[in-house]
Amino acid sequence: MHIHILGICGTFMGGIALLARSAGHRVTGCDANVYPPMSVQLAEQGIGLLPGYDAGQLSLNPDLFVIGNAISRGNPLLEAILDRNAPYVSGPQWLAQNILRGRWVLGVAGTHGKTTTTSLLAWILEEAGLKPSFLVGGVPQGFGVSARLTDSPFFVIEADEYDTAFCDKRSKFVHYQPRTAILNNLEFDHADIFVDLASIETQFHHLVRTLPSNGLIVANAGEESLRRVLARGCWTPVEWFNGAEGWQAGESDDSGGFDLSLAGKSQGRVSRFDLAGAHNRANAVAALAAARHAGVPLAVGLKALESFSGIKRRLETRGTVRGVTVLDDFAHHPTAIRVTLEGLRHKLGSARILAVLEPRSNTMKLGVMNEQLPGSLAEADAVFCYAEKLGWDAALALAPLGDRARVFSDLGDLVAAVAATAHSGDHVLVMSNGGFGGVHDKLLAALAVRSA
Repeated sequence: MHIHILGICGTFMGGIALLARSAGHRVTGCDANVYPPMSVQLAEQGIGLLPGYDAGQLSLNPDLFVIGNAISRGNPLLEAILDRNAPYVSGPQWLAQNILRGRWVLGVAGTHGKTTTTSLLAWILEEAGLKPSFLVGGVPQGFGVSARLTDSPFFVIEADEYDTAFCDKRSKFVHYQPRTAILNNLEFDHADIFVDLASIETQFHHLVRTLPSNGLIVANAGEESLRRVLARGCWTPVEWFNGAEGWQAGESDDSGGFDLSLAGKSQGRVSRFDLAGAHNRANAVAALAAARHAGVPLAVGLKALESFSGIKRRLETRGTVRGVTVLDDFAHHPTAIRVTLEGLRHKLGSARILAVLEPRSNTMKLGVMNEQLPGSLAEADAVFCYAEKLGWDAALALAPLGDRARVFSDLGDLVAAVAATAHSGDHVLVMSNGGFGGVHDKLLAALAVRSA
């Protein structure tokens, strides 16, 4: 079957492309926004990519169009598909019907940490010899791809609450019907499609309603929102983490290692863990509990964490020039920004952190979380904000940070300012959920010129 994917460079749809190709289908796709790591991954896998959404792509005559959730009415190719009555389906529906059916699905849901926790869970199962299939919203370093299809009964998936497609406004995760579900956290986000936190809690309740009685929910005990979700009805056993009554990680040592406990009783120890921050230790604990439900002994899971090498765009080191290290992170919500900076601060101690922020997500662009931004950036020694085409005043929002924060509408000016400020020993943390105009390479180049 020939499948043509609209929005193929999104992390989810790019993963669908890899899975479809592994299942034996011919796969092509199109997108308007192309940037690493997904563009590189698709090229390496030999998947044909067309720029834009020209209606002429109908002449490819695929057997099926798979529509990403970034595609809206008015898109010329989508309109042509509808006018011709050509066969189409959403990405999550195609995945559920063609790949997930009959498998033991382990889904990771939550506002933050989905990609990291999904990657950790897939890695634990891999190290246990279970060779899972997976679809992650990023590229785990140990696997080198965001999605993989194997003959294993286990499928690990990042279960996103964002809507499915232009024709299906349910959350994507409702399609997956997991047996094991991690509910990592739940805050207000995606202000472009949800009116308030209660409306997101309803979608999480819809997910809970699909879980079997022989399944397992691994839920964050520190989130009142998740307790409200489960109080609306739950037919599946629940194990809590990140609280005294359940699974919990102790404080980390100099190697990142930590003790694991269950209801206060020791369950083992991770001697080394490379991901910084209490939030990542909590992610690891949730992954351990979920893997245990799939049959992985705790000792095997704990050992697997020691060899986990991280994920692209999650505190990924992009390069070091004249002692200045440039890091890339996907943080795009005030809470994610805060915990990322707190984790990096704990790891670096007194070394300077220069935060470079692009408010690019739909929620951030709408400005509904402006008041939280200064507090989320508290651990940064300096903040450089790129504020092109924002509907709100970034300088005003960041004013509580005083002269620690500077706002730029020109990317070149921002790069020059960061390069002029940075000195040996500094860490430049770039935070965006997009390509950010290739700012990472531009920063490294500017630093190299300064040192020449």
